[in-house]
Amino acid sequence: MIDALHEHPKNPAGAYHELVARVLPQARAQRTWGSSDGPLPALFVSHGAPPTLDHSPWLNDLYTWAQTMPKPRAIVVVSAHWEDAPLAITNPAAGTPLYYDFGGFHPHYYTLPYSTPDATALAGRVTATLADTTEVHQHTRRGLDHGAFIPLMAMYPAADVPVIQLSMPTLDPAELFTLGQRLRSLREEGILVIGSGFMTHSFAAVRSPALAGYTQAFDTWAADALARGDIDALADYHNKAPSADIAHPTAEHFVPLLLTLGAADHPDTTVTTAVDGMVGNNSIRSIQVA
Repeated sequence: MIDALHEHPKNPAGAYHELVARVLPQARAQRTWGSSDGPLPALFVSHGAPPTLDHSPWLNDLYTWAQTMPKPRAIVVVSAHWEDAPLAITNPAAGTPLYYDFGGFHPHYYTLPYSTPDATALAGRVTATLADTTEVHQHTRRGLDHGAFIPLMAMYPAADVPVIQLSMPTLDPAELFTLGQRLRSLREEGILVIGSGFMTHSFAAVRSPALAGYTQAFDTWAADALARGDIDALADYHNKAPSADIAHPTAEHFVPLLLTLGAADHPDTTVTTAVDGMVGNNSIRSIQVA
């Protein structure tokens, strides 16, 4: 969410480069998921814009979070930054260029790679999972966008996990919840399902600190609804949540949360906040659900 600031730091992505230098051997050695581990959780990640890579505490929190779980065999991510219907999938080939879907930042951010392994088998598995009712289109020229690659650069800096990104075919919370349900079985195979958005996404709050109380009120409400497992309230957040018009003037950064909840276990859902805090007067709360 620091998109609106368009800062030009003297050492762009310096915090990220420091993280990689410090943790890369550990990241490579992280134990990979095995069947005895049981299903992986489903995640909702507040992903941030390129200046996230200059924010050491945020990067460290994301990395530490990933280290609390076995390394997934593969990752499926749905990002706020790709709305496309019918449902589409990124090019799974190794070496597919990233989609630098942002503008006005330091040129260095447009050179950062995240070269993940071939994900052809993963694409086939996901397509087969959804094929009974949904046709999945492959976008051969589209790589991961920043809603996918920026958090993953911190969580899995070795870039050694196959990743595909699914489009959001709709912004309807109930339909995204259903899509998440259809991805739920992948967790039992060591595939991590991630909804990537932002717990609050207000450019107005970035520009005006006086609005921070409104985004904090929304975050508090969302955390309470998650703790209670009140999916109906979360799906109807625009009518139920305080300050929804300020915290989310548009829906795309909140509704990936419903996909995450759909991919979780029900009715015995356990929600844990893994990353918390405010950046740019917006909540970066990120959660795991099992």
